[in-house]
Amino acid sequence: MMLDLLSGPQAGGSEGDESPQRLKHGYAASEITRRLILAIFEHRLPPGARITESQLADAFNVSRTVVRLSMNKLSEIGVFIKTPNIGHVIASPSRREAGMMLEMRHMIEPPMVGSIASRRSAENLKILEHHVAMEAEARAENNRPRLVRLTGEFHMKLAEINGNPYLIRCMTELQVLTCLAILVHAERDLGCPRDEHSDIVKAIAQGDGETASAAMAHHLDHIREELQLDSAEAEPDLESAFRWLGRTDVAD
Repeated sequence: MMLDLLSGPQAGGSEGDESPQRLKHGYAASEITRRLILAIFEHRLPPGARITESQLADAFNVSRTVVRLSMNKLSEIGVFIKTPNIGHVIASPSRREAGMMLEMRHMIEPPMVGSIASRRSAENLKILEHHVAMEAEARAENNRPRLVRLTGEFHMKLAEINGNPYLIRCMTELQVLTCLAILVHAERDLGCPRDEHSDIVKAIAQGDGETASAAMAHHLDHIREELQLDSAEAEPDLESAFRWLGRTDVAD
């Protein structure tokens, strides 16, 4: 459900008639979008990589028209950056951009889990506990791609449980872009810190919205630390670089 919201109506049929999204001559655009997002979650597609329509058309055995639908959708949410004469490049968020993402997530996720705790159901808890168990299994197997994907999907799973389609769409976009920021700025190639998701789920299970909200806020702060957003190291500044290039006192 989560990733499907990014896809919209598909070529070759009406919405809802393409499950499992595999067409006779290739994949639907929604499935291409979903797989590209999963590849980013698993850190298989690096920030800054150039992606062409022909590459994806060959990989999915579809026409470039179908691929274009998916690439345009991912461009709309900032996952792909379209540049003249270059084409589509996977986004490489700056620390400033990552900081704004986490600021927005702070506004959304702590109250979201507090709300879930107040109206939790047995089915909700089963979904979350199963997901946390899969994370633990991936850690035990040292399956890094799967762990990174699962820890990212946890946040989207919470949005799905909340049930608001606008929230699901927003969280999907923020989580994908945060994943790219982690690839660029985090020192370690890790998923979300061990046990922090479990703490959130335990608080939800107890119906303790205040503790769940605080645990999520702490968790987001931990992600911020991993991204080194408060680092004193300056990021490249093109405007400053062009000023330097125009100076007359630069030594040979």
